Amino acid sequence: MERKWSLRLIRLAAIFGLLGAVMGSHMAGSGSYQFRPIHAHILVVGWLSIFAWGMFYRMYKIKSAKLVSIHGWTAVIGSIGLTAGMWLNGLKPFNMNETFALIFYIVGGTILLISFGIFIITTFMIDTKEGKGAL
Repeated sequence: MERKWSLRLIRLAAIFGLLGAVMGSHMAGSGSYQFRPIHAHILVVGWLSIFAWGMFYRMYKIKSAKLVSIHGWTAVIGSIGLTAGMWLNGLKPFNMNETFALIFYIVGGTILLISFGIFIITTFMIDTKEGKGAL
């Protein structure tokens, strides 16, 4: 389960990394920095955190496959939800309903917070019998 989630998370991180780089390039070229907070969160949450979690699962065997899966899904949903919600709420594209945009943003951020909490628990669930992952 860890190898599957490792690859999924690293691929998602690569997408976030490209998106963040394109967004930064656009801001630099246009001289408009309205995307700055979204750009920062895409790179910190989407690129760095997701990539780190992917590498963690590549390096360690976890005792609970279910916990790995729950963490993986909350990481995916939360990182996409937070950054998309931040965009919807902050820039208000498509004349989006403000209440919907705010709720989307809050729910995405909350799911991401839950993901961080689950990851903390996961770090204490390392299977040291496998040979790899002994702390």
